[in-house]
Parts: sequence; C-alpha cells; structure tokens
Amino acid sequence: MRRTPAPLPWLGALLALYLVAPFIAGVPQAFLADWRSVDPHALLSATGVSVASATLATFIIALGGIPLGYLLARTSRRGLRVLGFVVQLPLALPPLTSGVLLLFLLGYQSVLGRATGGRLTDSFAGIVLAETFVAAPFLIIAARSAFAAIDPVLEGVAATLGRRPLEVFWRVSLPLAWPWLLSGMLLAWLRAFGEFGATVMVAYHPYSLPVYTYVAFGSQGLPSMLPILLPTLLAAGIIMASSGLLLPDLSPGARGAATQHAPTLAREPAATAPGVVLEQRVVSNSAAPASIADTTLSRDPVQPHGARAPALDVRLRRRLDGFDLQVEWQTPSRRLAVLGPSGSGKTLTLRLIAGLETLDAGSVRLGGQALEALEPAARHLGYVPQNYGLFPHLTVAQQLCFPAGADPQAARRWLQRLELAGLEGRCAAALSLGQQQRVALARALVRPAQALLLDEPFSALDTPLRRRLRQELRQLQAELPLLTLLVTHDAQEAALLAEELLLLEGGRVLQIGPMESVFRRPVSESAARLLGAEQSAIGTVRDAHTLELGDGASIDAPGPALVPGMPVGWSFPIARGRLSATGQYAGSVESVATAGTDRQVMVRVGGTRVRVLAGAMHPAQGSPCRFDIDAQAVQVWPLPRAMPPGG
Repeated sequence: MRRTPAPLPWLGALLALYLVAPFIAGVPQAFLADWRSVDPHALLSATGVSVASATLATFIIALGGIPLGYLLARTSRRGLRVLGFVVQLPLALPPLTSGVLLLFLLGYQSVLGRATGGRLTDSFAGIVLAETFVAAPFLIIAARSAFAAIDPVLEGVAATLGRRPLEVFWRVSLPLAWPWLLSGMLLAWLRAFGEFGATVMVAYHPYSLPVYTYVAFGSQGLPSMLPILLPTLLAAGIIMASSGLLLPDLSPGARGAATQHAPTLAREPAATAPGVVLEQRVVSNSAAPASIADTTLSRDPVQPHGARAPALDVRLRRRLDGFDLQVEWQTPSRRLAVLGPSGSGKTLTLRLIAGLETLDAGSVRLGGQALEALEPAARHLGYVPQNYGLFPHLTVAQQLCFPAGADPQAARRWLQRLELAGLEGRCAAALSLGQQQRVALARALVRPAQALLLDEPFSALDTPLRRRLRQELRQLQAELPLLTLLVTHDAQEAALLAEELLLLEGGRVLQIGPMESVFRRPVSESAARLLGAEQSAIGTVRDAHTLELGDGASIDAPGPALVPGMPVGWSFPIARGRLSATGQYAGSVESVATAGTDRQVMVRVGGTRVRVLAGAMHPAQGSPCRFDIDAQAVQVWPLPRAMPPGG
C-alpha cells in the first residue's frame, strides 16, 4: 500500500468531518421534531413536482448539453471558446440573480412572456426552465471534459474504417465518454432537484420541494424541518447510491474482466485467408542487422500476387501550428516508406493521405482516383496509427466487426492468420502490445482497401517481437494486392518493408527513389545520417565506381555511376569494416577503443580516417594495418562545395 504524505490525511479528514457533522447533528432532531405539523399531501405533492421537474430538466440538458460539450471539446474557434465561458456563468451567479435574469427572458412583460400568455412563469414549465438554466453547466462541463479526454486518434481510425461522423459519435465517442456523461447527468439532476433561488423567482407556484421547505420554515419553524427534509435526503441518497451502481469501474483490469464474456466470432478451425498458407516460422533471436545495408542489398524480392496495386500521386501542402509541410510524390511502386526524424512531418503526411487532416492545397490520387474531396470513410484506406487505435470498450471480435461492410468470414480468417484465435473476448487492455498491433492490422484488412497506411507500427515493441512482426508484415505484403505505405524513423525497417523511399526532414523532401539507389547515393550527409550512416569521410571520384582518398589510396564504391573529379562524402557502417592480415586496403592504426563487446579501431587511410572493428586482431597504436570494407555497404553523396580530402 502506498504511503500518503503526512499533511494530506489530516487536511482531508478536517474537511470530511465538517461535511459529515451536519448529518450527525440532525440525528437527535428525529426525537424532537414536530411530526404532527407536517401536511403529508402537500409534502408529497412538492416532492413529486421536484422529482418530475428535475427529471425533465435533466433530459432537456442531456439532449442539448452532450452535443454542446462535444462541440466545445472538438472545436477551437474563438466564438465557441467565448460560448463555452458564457454557458458556465450560471455556476458563478447567485441563484436569485439567475432568477432575475430568467424573468427578463420569461416574465410577463418579456417578448416570450407576452407570446405565451405568461404561462412560462408560476407554472411547472417555469420550474423546469429555471432548473435547466442553473443545472445545465454541470453536464456541459462534464461532457466537455469527457470528450476532450478521448484520444482523437480513435475517432480518426473509426472514420478510416468507413464510419461517417455521426456513426463515429454514436459508436465510439459516446460510449467512451458515457461514464463521465452519466456522472454529469446525476449531478445535474441533483442540482435541479435542490434548486431554490431561481425557482422561487420564476415559479413560486406550484411548490417545488425547496420552495415548500422555505415556506414551511417560515410558518412552522425549525421543529418541523426534519420531516420535510427527509424526502430531499432520501432522493439525494438514492441518486448517490445509484451512481455507485451505474458508473462502471474504469480500471483496465475491471474493463477487461467486464467484457470477457462479450460476443465472439464463431471460429472455423481450418479457415485461412484466400491464397494464404499458414506456416510455422522459426524466428531467429540473433542480433539485428548491423546496418541498413544488411537488409537492403541482400534480401529476397517480395513478389505480389493478384491484381496490381494502385499507383500513388500526392501533392501535399499543409501549414499547422507554424509547421509547413510540402510533399510531392508520384510512384507506381506498391511498397513505400517515409523515413525521417521526429517532427519531420511523417505522421502528418500519412494523415493527409488518409483524409484525417485537411489539405491547404494539393491533391491525393490513388490508382488515378482523386481522393482529396472524399471523407476518410469513402477513401477505402486501411490505417494503423502509432498507438494502434484499438477502441477500449470493444472486444477483439467487436473490433474486427466494427468496419463498415466488414465480412465476418474475413474477420475469422484474419483471426486465424494473425494468430489471434482465442482472444476474441478480450479488450485492448487485456492484450499485449504485439497482440494489439495484430488486432489493429486485422481490423484494417477486414474491410476491402486500396492501400494500407502504417504509422510507425513497431515503435513500441521490444526488439525480438519487432523483428518477428516485421517479417509477418513482409509476408502479408507478398500476399495482398494492395499498396502499403509505412511511416518510420528506422532505416532498417524501411529497407526490409519498402522498395521505394521518401526521405523527409523539416517538412521538406530530401530525396525520393528506389531503396537501393537512395541508400547507395544519398543526396547529402543529412540524408545519409537518416539512413543510418555512423561516420563520414571525404574523397574525390576517380572513376565511375572508385573514390580517391589521397596519398594514392582509393576505395571501391559500386552502385550508380559517379562523375569523375567530383568531391564527395562517403560512409560505411563500422560493423562492415574489419581488420585482416590480408585485407584489401592498407592504413595505420591511430587509436583503439572498446564499444560494448567490440573493439573499434581508428584507421588512417590516405588523407582520411575511418573506424572499423578489430575482430581477432590486436593492433598497437601507430602500427601499420590492413583491413577490408564491404563495398556493398558504401554510401556516397555529393558535397555542397569543393573540399580537400581529410579526416
């Protein structure tokens, strides 16, 4: 049990004692009260008026207050911010002041009063209107807070699953906010039930319970008060007790337990996706590849089957909170990746394509179809956000049946294909991160889609699981005839899962091209760093595939032809260079350092320095050495201006 800081229990206990004390003080009055002076018929009538008026007022408040709270939570326009302030003013006003203001609106001499013949005051309708005015802020504030607490990503995901805005509200926003909305409605009911000041000004007759209490006190005094207060205390007690029963336990464990018996998809034991062969794969736990080159230049090609994936053509312009994004990309490739550092605009690019953000200018075309004017629900794009966007109130089975037009048989097949069978009754909180990722992927694939948009889907996973799920996605890319667009900051991930790459930095395109071409010939050192370059050196192009390093030293640089005489920067991963007694290149040892379990050697070769691994060698500082570099891992980029070779 966590220990509470010393002053807090005392302060809390002091206030609690004060709040409980009046109830304790009222207990002896039960024996001193004048029970005979109470008019049961009048008391029952006043109680009925208050219960009925508070219930009707709460219904009216809910009918308009929930949509208003949603609007205030989802819109940042200045006019609505002012409105959000004004509608809370009744909380700050003395009740009698609220009553006077209502008389200006509803009284006999007002426009509405004359139009209705004065029926809005001194009537049941007047009581309801007065209670609505003073109690509405409780629900509006609760609704605004509840909707503001919902992750907007969930609503965006629901839209990409084919749900229109009103459907998203009813099926996602409202269920998630409901516990807090119910709490707000209970508070509004209690406030309306106990309202006196505004009611007595607007509708002195018929008596509501608070007004009847005031009248009885004036005529009979304190001894008759306890019997009259009993209905109020009883109603408040019932409502507060009901709140404990109606409001669910919102803890993740309780939520998962509450839904473990939710409806599930009937399983078909042998069901698989059409054309998909379930296979047992052995996933190696060996270390990840040392560089992007390990996956880029030595992987097997992914061969899609079936229909050709649609070509992507986007021209995106968006300014958001001072950030300016400009992207133009036309490609027929079906496996794409956007690579860049945090804050480069990768996620914004994906959201613009999905229709979750509005273009300032530009276009989005997929397979020749213009999408920019379509709502997300009509674009037929599967979307998996960074946090997977699983709906907390739905089970796995319900998640897969949520997309518009979802095919239950397809849902069952994807349950089997992605090894989710047996988890149908669980909610997101009861799933591991890997299971959540696969549920999100299955949900996106249940609905027919032209493209699958993936926003850093592996960033929250540990290394072994990330490696396994990357391979699973790679297999799916080979099986599904749709375009996949992956957003990532991991060069290895992009190399494994994409055949064309867009490098993005600061909202601007650094480079676009086939993966191997971009890797071998980045346009700048910044691009090379994004691609995982760990070191950089300078040289001059001797011929189309050779770099001159000075002092007669040179290095091979296979790939697209280089321009002789051009000054360039170049790099290779440290792990792709190693000392060897019979190495291709000669140099001298400048220093030796230990990095983890490896020893790194700084070698001077020609007019520059590079780092390689020592391997089994034990070189001394200043001694000559020989080493090899994997030419397939060498990256070369042009320098912005002529620079002499050197380290």
